[in-house]
Amino acid sequence: MNTAENSEHYTFPLSDKVTRQKVSFVNRYGIRLTGDLYLPKIHAGKKLPALAVSGPFGAVKEQSSGLYANTMAAHGFVALAFDPSYTGESSGEPRNIASPDINTEDFSAAVDFLGLNPLVDRNRIGIIGICGWGGMALNATAVDKRIKAVVTSTMYDMTRVMSKGYNDRVTLAQRTQILEEMSRQRWQDAEKGAPVYGPAMNELKGGEAQFLVDYHDYYKTPRGFHPRAVNSNASWSLTTPLSFMNMPLLTYIAEISPRPILFIHGEKAHSRYFSETAYAAAAEPKELLIIPGASHVDLYDRVGKIPFDAIAAFFDQNLR
Repeated sequence: MNTAENSEHYTFPLSDKVTRQKVSFVNRYGIRLTGDLYLPKIHAGKKLPALAVSGPFGAVKEQSSGLYANTMAAHGFVALAFDPSYTGESSGEPRNIASPDINTEDFSAAVDFLGLNPLVDRNRIGIIGICGWGGMALNATAVDKRIKAVVTSTMYDMTRVMSKGYNDRVTLAQRTQILEEMSRQRWQDAEKGAPVYGPAMNELKGGEAQFLVDYHDYYKTPRGFHPRAVNSNASWSLTTPLSFMNMPLLTYIAEISPRPILFIHGEKAHSRYFSETAYAAAAEPKELLIIPGASHVDLYDRVGKIPFDAIAAFFDQNLR
């Protein structure tokens, strides 16, 4: 599947109610981001509410975020799915690195772009963050008061999981060891003049936890594979976690209020605790919607389980 012919492949069908066009815009750090802009075919010439969508962490716009944008455009929103800095078709060197600050800025740059579109009512812009981009979306909404409402789906707090491990099980001694290893890795990167990357993502050797099998089933099979996705066809640099280790994304989550938050998570998701603790820390108005029987990855692309009608109703109400 690692062929150039698949580079324009989308993992979902385009709705017959929308159009899609390739766009680009520049963030505050001068990185050019590439996205797909989804527009309702029928909009009566009036200015429309708009949504910026990204995620999961390590995915590209042709995967889950594009599906969400495509579906929300069919519900009447202008919707932008974009590749984060350093990944996909967006610029930034070296490739396949991430930053809690730069990736938060990516959402605000998407808001810039949407607000300059003549079809968009810039006073009615919301964002959707999927998986690891749920935490980025919350951080962006806390700092960027132009964002009027935010939805997270199957949310990860990447700073929490990288610094503390799953279910916060990493001890201080383990954290110190991890940081020492990455600090030594910096010498190797500096001597080489380029970052060293980890092994290919989402490969299975047998005996993995079910959620890792689920990731493989999405990213490494025709269901969700895309050659530009880090999670499908590459890996992150070994030092990517460094800035995530001491920059908690959700420190100011309460400052999103009085703007509303909708948290969506699967009942059976290994990551459910991220949404539950974020919900507890957030101020009203807020809602936590648990999808019965759904796993983490189900909310990437299982259209029968993703509550698109509830998401559209949330934004209809809060982007008036």
